[in-house]
Amino acid sequence: MVMSLNAHITGWAHTRFGKLSATLEELVVEVTRGALASAELEASEIDAIYYAQYNAGMHPLTFGSALPLQADDPLWGVPATRVENACASGATAVHQGLLALRSGVARHVLVVGVEKMTETDAAGVRKALIGADYEKAGTDYPLGFAGRFALVAQEYSRRFGDCGDTLARIAAKSHRNALDNPYAHLRKDFDEEFCRTVSDANPLVADPLRRTDCSPVSDGAAALVLSAGSAPHATAGGAVSVAGVGHATDYFPAAKRDPLAFAASATAWQRAMDMAGVGVADLSFVEVHDCFTIAELVLYETFGLAPAGKGSTLLDDGTVYRDGRLPVNPSGGLKSKGHPVGATGVSQLVLAAMQLTGSAGAMQLPEASVAAVHNMGGLGIANFVTVLRAG
Repeated sequence: MVMSLNAHITGWAHTRFGKLSATLEELVVEVTRGALASAELEASEIDAIYYAQYNAGMHPLTFGSALPLQADDPLWGVPATRVENACASGATAVHQGLLALRSGVARHVLVVGVEKMTETDAAGVRKALIGADYEKAGTDYPLGFAGRFALVAQEYSRRFGDCGDTLARIAAKSHRNALDNPYAHLRKDFDEEFCRTVSDANPLVADPLRRTDCSPVSDGAAALVLSAGSAPHATAGGAVSVAGVGHATDYFPAAKRDPLAFAASATAWQRAMDMAGVGVADLSFVEVHDCFTIAELVLYETFGLAPAGKGSTLLDDGTVYRDGRLPVNPSGGLKSKGHPVGATGVSQLVLAAMQLTGSAGAMQLPEASVAAVHNMGGLGIANFVTVLRAG
């Protein structure tokens, strides 16, 4: 049964991702003001705020839910809630905002996602992030999450043959796409040969994953406004409707999960597609949570874009490239755009909304009417899919 969420994304804002001099507060204030201006709303019209930040010790201020109030005094008194769900914190905050709209307690909701990561040393970031892993949390695991996803790549190669070249092609695709994204952290055109070759400039991080297979440590923020009912976007591009949502959680222990199934991601995908009443053939593009290139490859197969072990065929026939039938990560994805954890899920939806309103600039796809956006926390543990429509 197709259900109507009767909700729209009516405004948004996005900072550049990378190593930024701006403070956490400055990033939050910038995107809060930008999203309100984009939606042409007064601060007094916001009924609830959901603030996404993973943190886990990467920043001394661990309680940031009130920071959006610094953007405009009339936000004083608005209920603000911090949402933390590992790398899916951003999508979790958005989905909580949608629940507030559906319950009738809010007409307009502000969602802010932010992270400051680069002021923490590599060991500190690694320790913070590995806290989202059941087996390694609290340990000094030197490979971090790259080590956990390397095991996925190793298992993929064991079952289906070496995937190193395929991962290099995915990395090169992401880098090419990011060249046109003014918000991206890594705007560098690394070709397939560079991405497949282990070198001083592209060392192994966790065999078989090279540096070009891994998303960078980034600062950044993104924000959007969710509005109930028919609330067209203020620009000439029109509205972006939230057509379907899906959320599914997998078992935490690795022993209870098939490392190549990403089963709860598949469930979230199907729930969102069913709610929206669409299939893969209806999609104009997809943004997936490619924290590592192996995640993108497995997700091709998880979402039914290709049979198990055949994800590489989508690169062979050009399907997932910008000019293909179903572009994947036209933004450059987490891999090249950057991955400031709390901001990621919000960023994905902001950039998808830009595509759907024809306001994506150099990133713009020729035709964009329906998008699916996937945000994931941990190794396939917390999974969110959102289907968006133009209009």
